[in-house]
Amino acid sequence: MSAHRQPTGRYARTARVNEVLREVLAEEIERLADADPRLTLLTVTGVRTDPDLRHATVLLATLGPEAVAALGEARVRLQATVGRQVRMKCTPHLTFSADPAVASGQRVEEILRGLRAGEEP
Repeated sequence: MSAHRQPTGRYARTARVNEVLREVLAEEIERLADADPRLTLLTVTGVRTDPDLRHATVLLATLGPEAVAALGEARVRLQATVGRQVRMKCTPHLTFSADPAVASGQRVEEILRGLRAGEEP
């Protein structure tokens, strides 16, 4: 038996990177929202990083057209912040997307509300 520990796989590393990126980006978007009102009320729900760590999709609870434009303008600054605060070989290229889990949850809530409304006399 080897005294060396076996690697736990890519998932654990990617999950850690995703969480660190989520924290850094959430803080920076909050700072940017002070100067750009289009970024207010944005909630970073998660980050999905490719296994090679070159691309990362930032998932947001809601993502309107104004927020998309603002995030597009702030993307380079957000990537620079990641580069300064997170020690990585290369800074991932950021893209932004609405979190599908939030949309699914809202749809379930609508269905439940409809069922409750149908049961009441």
